[in-house]
Amino acid sequence: MLLPCVIAIAVIAFILGVRAKDLPEPQPESPFLHLDERKAAIYENLRDLQFEYRVGKLSDQDYQNTKKDLQKDLAAVLAEVDALKTAWPGHGHGLGGAGGSACHAFSKRLFLLILWRKFR
Repeated sequence: MLLPCVIAIAVIAFILGVRAKDLPEPQPESPFLHLDERKAAIYENLRDLQFEYRVGKLSDQDYQNTKKDLQKDLAAVLAEVDALKTAWPGHGHGLGGAGGSACHAFSKRLFLLILWRKFR
């Protein structure tokens, strides 16, 4: 009966004995993380919207209006990503540098063209 009490006291002392400076530093969060999550959510919403339109749950007018709103949101998120890349060049998101931004601009234009053709 004494042994479980001693073990419990030792465990509690060990847990309370951990100091904050002994804990590892948390990994810094990427400034692009919330934008990437928002972009993924918008893409998912566009796919869901297209599906609902194809199965007849939405009128053509509702589909066009909602699609246009989502595309505006996507453009705003992509603009924020570009602004962050400009503010923090080479911060580990994409290729960075002059070649990376030219490649990114081309990729973005290509993506928007594909998106426009897919959802028109």
